[in-house]
Amino acid sequence: MTSPTLAGAIVMLISISLFSPAYSCTFTITNNCRHTIWPGTLAGAGTPQLPTTGFLLESGQSVRITSVPGWSGRIWARTGCTFDEAGIGSCQTGDCGGRLECDGMGATPPASLFEITLGIGNDKDFYDVSIVDGYNLPIVAVPRGVHGTCNATGCSSDINLGCPRELQVVGGDGERQGGVVACKSACEAFGLDQYCCSGNFANPTTCRPSFYSTIFKRACPRAYSYAFDDGTSTFTCKAYEYAIVFCPATSNGAKRPGGVPPSMPIPGPDNEKVVKMASSSTILLPLPVSILLIFASYITANWRC
Repeated sequence: MTSPTLAGAIVMLISISLFSPAYSCTFTITNNCRHTIWPGTLAGAGTPQLPTTGFLLESGQSVRITSVPGWSGRIWARTGCTFDEAGIGSCQTGDCGGRLECDGMGATPPASLFEITLGIGNDKDFYDVSIVDGYNLPIVAVPRGVHGTCNATGCSSDINLGCPRELQVVGGDGERQGGVVACKSACEAFGLDQYCCSGNFANPTTCRPSFYSTIFKRACPRAYSYAFDDGTSTFTCKAYEYAIVFCPATSNGAKRPGGVPPSMPIPGPDNEKVVKMASSSTILLPLPVSILLIFASYITANWRC
């Protein structure tokens, strides 16, 4: 007497193991600026640091960094950096403790931030581009979805060109010497609760868009412009890759309205440097599907009470 119940359970277990994968995610960071940048990464509480937390990226180069399911953190770019052979130095914008490798240190404002929490299993990712802490470079993030198309977000406008004088950070080197290299948030510039969404303004009812955050929002409609700017600035997706591009532009060099291009090509391997990481989400099946199914059929045919 065969046992269809047992056979069905075995087939179900095999199906679950085959069709319920844990997805890994790769961040492809591209420098489309005309100058060198130094990207930095910071993991959120309870998640491991990425295999690199800071590195040099020449104009036109890309780096691929593989993360793990559930990773949470930030990615940004530093500018105007100088480091010695030991990786000690400083940056004009986005500095992280004066080191090439940020090693758990966040970006010193002002800095444009890509923020993300990766889902585990089939749970969705939550991601955004934030200029709440100010702005230093244009940035877009374009996900490649596991189950279809996801929304790009970011800020491709150069806010430095229209930054109010009282928010300007002036510096630069070479062609940019003496120019505006970053734009502070009103919170950093003035330290008032109404701009920082703190004190009596620490809730979405009392903390409303300010004159300054509105300037940022008009330039970059999809980016976070102040602390409670959730409705139009947080996105979800289940992606296997996020292309994070600094200084994005269309093929003819023109900026598109809305702050985000409709698509963003990811550079090929010819001009990529690759940072490798062993991912716990990589699943290697020990047996081909056909063998597993034959095994299940054999048990169904030969199991007896």
